[in-house]
Amino acid sequence: MDSATVLLNYDIKPSIIRVMIYDFLRGTKSHPTVDDIYKALHPGAPTLSKTTVYNTVKLFVSKGLVKALSIDGTQIRYDADIAHHGHFRCDNCEKVYDFKISADSEYGIDGFDVRKREIFYSGICKNCI
Repeated sequence: MDSATVLLNYDIKPSIIRVMIYDFLRGTKSHPTVDDIYKALHPGAPTLSKTTVYNTVKLFVSKGLVKALSIDGTQIRYDADIAHHGHFRCDNCEKVYDFKISADSEYGIDGFDVRKREIFYSGICKNCI
């Protein structure tokens, strides 16, 4: 499904900039920051501003289209993969990796109304060992 259709399915008007930003997020596994998105897209869209990128990803997050990740507490990164999965951040290269987790285990929290689950690990990735 193309990005414009996905945006419409989430009740987001698919402007050229919104489609461009969502295309970028869908096409990367790097979990970019607003600055990363801006730097990647600005050469092809000279009128793009960091404020526009920030407001766009904020809209995507509010509609449930994109996840906002704050793994180290200092940066917010964005992930277009909204399926349930975990994240690993390398302390050396600072890359963030996805990993599969069991979606059917609630780890003994029966009776609670779980609205958000995030699993983060940090350490040294296999490329930096």
